[in-house]
Amino acid sequence: MLINSPIGFLHILEDQQGITNIIFVNEEESLAIKKVTTGPFGKQLALELERYFSGELKKFTVPLSLQVGTPFQQHVWQALQNVPYGSTQSYADIAVAIENPKAVRAIGQANRNNPLPIVIPCHRIIGKNGSMTGYSGASEIGIAKKRYLLALEKNNCVSAR
Repeated sequence: MLINSPIGFLHILEDQQGITNIIFVNEEESLAIKKVTTGPFGKQLALELERYFSGELKKFTVPLSLQVGTPFQQHVWQALQNVPYGSTQSYADIAVAIENPKAVRAIGQANRNNPLPIVIPCHRIIGKNGSMTGYSGASEIGIAKKRYLLALEKNNCVSAR
């Protein structure tokens, strides 16, 4: 399934258990993606993403199917899901949360390999000094996506008060 979002095209993949991947694709790549029959999880995620980008949804409920990653990466991805909407934490904060305070670089690598960006909110993880580091390949475009998502969440937390 392909979704056109405010931060670009998102290619959503699913299996029988849930969503397996969310992949950022450019417009040219989006044209190459063949029509795929969308199952119930893809349809649910499409609706949830629409609500997320409109500021209505704060937590995703679609089932996930994480069949990739090392046990360490999966542990990090679980910890990322505990970072509240509208807030940020540092890589060091996540390392402490998973009781492995020296694993800061490995946390960054797990973020880089996150198969479900947005839903597993790696965009909420920033440098210890508050710097915007890596997102979706660490390019300027990736950093712009990260800034957009953080601003979206911050603005919707303020408006909810």
